[in-house]
Amino acid sequence: MPFRTALSGINAAGEELRVIANNVANASTTGFKESRAEFADVYAASDGAASNAIGAGVRLAGVSQQFGQGNIGFTNNKMDLAINGRGFFVLDDNGTRGYTRAGNFQVDREGFIVNNSASKLVVNGADEKGGITGAVGPLKLDRSNIKPQATSIVEVGLNLDSAQQRPATVPFNPEIPSSFNHSTSLTVYDSLGGSHLATMYYAKGAEPNSWEMFTLLDGKDIKGAEKPPFQPDVLTFNGAGHLASINGKAVPPGMVEYPAINTGSGADPIMLKMNMLSNSPITQFGARFNVNALTQNGFTSGRLSGLDIDDTGIVRARYSNGQTKTLGQVALADFSNPQGLRPLGNNAWAESAASGVPLLGTPGSGSLGVMQSGALEGSNVDLTSQLVNMITAQRNYQANAQVIHTADTVTQTIINIR
Repeated sequence: MPFRTALSGINAAGEELRVIANNVANASTTGFKESRAEFADVYAASDGAASNAIGAGVRLAGVSQQFGQGNIGFTNNKMDLAINGRGFFVLDDNGTRGYTRAGNFQVDREGFIVNNSASKLVVNGADEKGGITGAVGPLKLDRSNIKPQATSIVEVGLNLDSAQQRPATVPFNPEIPSSFNHSTSLTVYDSLGGSHLATMYYAKGAEPNSWEMFTLLDGKDIKGAEKPPFQPDVLTFNGAGHLASINGKAVPPGMVEYPAINTGSGADPIMLKMNMLSNSPITQFGARFNVNALTQNGFTSGRLSGLDIDDTGIVRARYSNGQTKTLGQVALADFSNPQGLRPLGNNAWAESAASGVPLLGTPGSGSLGVMQSGALEGSNVDLTSQLVNMITAQRNYQANAQVIHTADTVTQTIINIR
């Protein structure tokens, strides 16, 4: 009798409608991957049916998820992450690994980067110098203040005007502008993060192509003199305008090392070196005085002010003192057969025997996609095709119901024979 055959068709159409309904319901779910109902015919004989055998209906062979790329939409939240290409974010749920394409992350009260289900984002860790290590685990932010760093090197790059004359007032006195030709300043830091003003004064020397540089820290001579005359560093240039010697010593290296400076703030003495042959060295050309580079390597303490994540997954913390620190690199996983992953709900999957083991890597490496910060991958559900499939499933359901109705009519006809 065709009742069971038609009933299997009704059940199949109902299962397909359930799959379609789930796809439509998740059309706006971040990172959702649509599913497809796959059917197989049924024959009574297990070892192969005869050529004239009639099938026994249809069965649901499987529900296959389609891992095509969803549209990427940009947001104003830098913690939102999207993968453009292959790969899954790796999650840690109390020691259990999960995998997701939904990158709507946030920071919990303990400092871990988590998703809406409180699963932690897994990254490759970083050492104190910012190098990425092989240690893989959840990323936890350190909200404590970054410790200060005392200035040890000052790099100076500028041009001294070769047309300048020796100052009218000699010796040099910082309070008398006519005793020097030019000056420039920058802030340096001690071991406690305290700031101090370092000022360099330049006076044309008595010898041709020579200049005297006087350095004061908080208004005091860096070489220890309490009052004028201060002891200068003598800079000598060659005929091409390039620095030839400092204090009679040929350059390179072009580095001047000063004695330990006690700031009186309780911090360790500042051990300062000045590099005058940096990427933009000191020159003496026939042009106006101008500063090309003036940098130092110290900084005060700072608190965490934000995070930046680049397209390779490198996570950097930004601090209020302008410093950055590498915290890790987001880990991505790929599978030989993504369709074999076991759905867990909450936009997550788990590995299975069918999917194969996860192949861990970093964004942009191998076949893995790149990462975009401040963006989310949307659902890959095509609503138009889902609506068309819905109409088809409805027709299949109605047709199978009609088969049952027809079979019932035939049965009634036989029963009514007298």
